[in-house]
Amino acid sequence: MYIKKFFYPDKKKWNFFFKRSTENIYKIKNIVESILKKIKISGDLALNYYTKKLDKIDLKKKIKITEKELVFSKNYVSNNFKKAIQKAYDNIYLFHYNQICEKYKILDILPGIKCWKRLIPIEKVGFYIPSGSAPLFSSVLMLGIPAKLVNCKKIILCTPPNKNGSIHPYILYTANKIGIKNIYKVGGAQAIAAMAFGTETIPSVYKIFGPGNSYVTMAKQIISQNKGISIDMPAGPSEVAILADTTANPKYIAADLLSQAEHSIDSNVLLVNNSKNWTKKVEKELKNQLYRIPRKDIAIKSLKKSKIIILSNLELGIEFINEYSPEHLIINCENSIKWAKLVKNAGSVFIGKFSPESAGDYASGTNHILPTNTYARCFSGLSVEDFVKKITFQKLNKIGLKNISKTIKTLARAEGLIAHERAVTIRL
Repeated sequence: MYIKKFFYPDKKKWNFFFKRSTENIYKIKNIVESILKKIKISGDLALNYYTKKLDKIDLKKKIKITEKELVFSKNYVSNNFKKAIQKAYDNIYLFHYNQICEKYKILDILPGIKCWKRLIPIEKVGFYIPSGSAPLFSSVLMLGIPAKLVNCKKIILCTPPNKNGSIHPYILYTANKIGIKNIYKVGGAQAIAAMAFGTETIPSVYKIFGPGNSYVTMAKQIISQNKGISIDMPAGPSEVAILADTTANPKYIAADLLSQAEHSIDSNVLLVNNSKNWTKKVEKELKNQLYRIPRKDIAIKSLKKSKIIILSNLELGIEFINEYSPEHLIINCENSIKWAKLVKNAGSVFIGKFSPESAGDYASGTNHILPTNTYARCFSGLSVEDFVKKITFQKLNKIGLKNISKTIKTLARAEGLIAHERAVTIRL
């Protein structure tokens, strides 16, 4: 079988399994840095050069999608697709709307001292939507809905052109539904560079969002070191980990593994369980189901780099999972809620036998822009808070300043910052 199995690995060797990619990071970094530099210097000229070189498309300077193309996209999608998008939109909207319902109160810290916080939308944001082997229109929903909810003033969307030099109508229809009009036919690291530095056609933004391959992720990480430019998170090649026991249906597990493997050849797939015999049933199902999917060639390459880990018990399994820190975690065990409560590191968790990752990818309501490559140890999945700045305010009257003047002066003197102390005493 294509997927590798490991039986009862020693804890001291677990780190071997946590490494996701075998790609040469330094090689990728050098390539990306060269692209960023050329885009920063040459703008649209360099964009057209890289689109022709990497995507085999000559845009002839027609980088931006026209209003006419947006309108026409409605005619190229079925009514069933429109209804599905509407249902997904409603669920995602509801989940994210509830994230902004909390009211930030003005707190009376002490008599004469008031403190509060305001959420201010980030004015200019950029979205990267992958569209290589599959048009990820679902990511338009995941990014666009929270951005619109908090009223980001300007939204830029970049996505690679297809072999005809156009954008897939699914992406255009979804963007148009949300109200995103500034759409550009640019992909890869060059798209990240364009949104970061700006070109003659594509304006620069303050923060860049969206998943992508290793080159896109590297570009985001490099530009985040530039002054005034931020990114959502390091969201690289997609991944899933499954924690299962013998009560799980092998057909469901195989289907979940394949649904991740078909994403791309650099997807990461992991199954952790506690039974050799049950594992054989999963392998049999993988073989049966693999040749029923159109993207089997991609899935095969992904599975060759994937792993099945057999451990002696589920307690070790959840410990392993927390160290692995997956983007997506499926828990398909007896008493799944019990094990879900022990999760410390994961982007998004799918609990029970009827919770496939596909639900979160499209329509359950949660966001599918999630941290990968162990970044779930310190990053959260995307939320409305990623599209706002939190600015704190305070207002003191004379009584309030008197109430904390001794505290301020004592601490300022202790740090040797006498001007800080004088800023208080001069007022009193």
